[in-house]
Amino acid sequence: MASECETSARGTVGTDSAESPSNVRTGVVLGGGLLLAIAVVLVALNLRPVITSAGSVLDRMRDGLGASDTWAGALTTLPALCFAAAGLAAPALSRRVGLRAAVSVALLLAGVGLGLRVLNGPLVVLGGTLVACAGIALANVLIPVVVKTSFAARIGLMTGVYTAALQLGGAMGSAVTPSLEPALGGWRGALASWAVLAVVALGVWLVATRKVPSLRGAASSDEERPGRSLLRVPLAWVVTAFFGCQSCLAYIVMGWLPQVLMDAGVSRGDAGLLLGLVSLLGLPVSLTIPAIAARRGSQSGWVVIHGVFAVSGILGLLFAPEFSPLLWSVLLGLGMGVFSLALTVIALRAKDGADTAALSGMAQGFGYLIAAAGPFLFGLLHDVTGDWTASFGLLLAVVLLKTGFGYLAGRPRYV
Repeated sequence: MASECETSARGTVGTDSAESPSNVRTGVVLGGGLLLAIAVVLVALNLRPVITSAGSVLDRMRDGLGASDTWAGALTTLPALCFAAAGLAAPALSRRVGLRAAVSVALLLAGVGLGLRVLNGPLVVLGGTLVACAGIALANVLIPVVVKTSFAARIGLMTGVYTAALQLGGAMGSAVTPSLEPALGGWRGALASWAVLAVVALGVWLVATRKVPSLRGAASSDEERPGRSLLRVPLAWVVTAFFGCQSCLAYIVMGWLPQVLMDAGVSRGDAGLLLGLVSLLGLPVSLTIPAIAARRGSQSGWVVIHGVFAVSGILGLLFAPEFSPLLWSVLLGLGMGVFSLALTVIALRAKDGADTAALSGMAQGFGYLIAAAGPFLFGLLHDVTGDWTASFGLLLAVVLLKTGFGYLAGRPRYV
């Protein structure tokens, strides 16, 4: 049985790379074509600035609001908590109202939350961030399903494009937000400005999907498969653990790297640019590695390579942060490129759109629940010990676990 499963998985991977040109064109046309791809990219651009924009001005927010590092840790933990809840809720929402409406709701929540979170004190900031993160969390789960169902002939390529846009959005959030402060009257205006991007994405998404039947209607009852639960499938838990650990790494870095660099003597502007570089490095990785990895039977080797880069960057920041912040950031950014592989693995380990939705919901729901503790514990350990040593020990353990689970998840088989 295992060998049959692995053979089937290899066949699917091969199909992704060996489709004839006519079949590829047909798949793209049926999926809505270029405009739908642009809409997916615009949605993806919204899924990180909520987090990285706050990370680049986190100390200003904390000091201006009279809050503590523990409050800052809670703020950086909210995205992971929201992603956990949305991961469990998104498949049901999609089945009830359809992908088009579900993604529209996600973008609306993101825009509203971005505007709300700058209106008042610490609790309002947390509340608005909660709303915005609920929106991006829903989209985080649903867009891989859009890719699976609408771009089935090129899963690896479109996943790469999507994750590249996601990384670009993260880079924009961290690099641009500090420069917006003077023009927009401080951190409140700079953070609120990202709501404009959500409005633009919503408009394009509604236009691009109005004539795509597979995205408009609710899922049929046969796609829901009420009798099958991935909670009883060991491979699904391996994929979930892999996704959770890589997410924990990402949200610790996005939330805390600027502060770590500033404590090492890096200026505020340069720290924001370095965080932007960490996100930007995901662009070439996302545009190349998923498409290459999807053609092969196993993605395990690529996961290990990313793990080596991440460990190298963490050790550099821990033992010699002032030696070369640029080098350590580059290594860390290359290591975090594993996110695109995690999304690719979710698609490749599932047989169809229904399984992809179930696995994506489980991996992101429970995975982000695993990740939620990371940013909070990272800040708490710094509060308790007064330095970053214990915090980086936690981060190193997360990367090692991510690499181990990722190696297992990358082997060719189906849930």
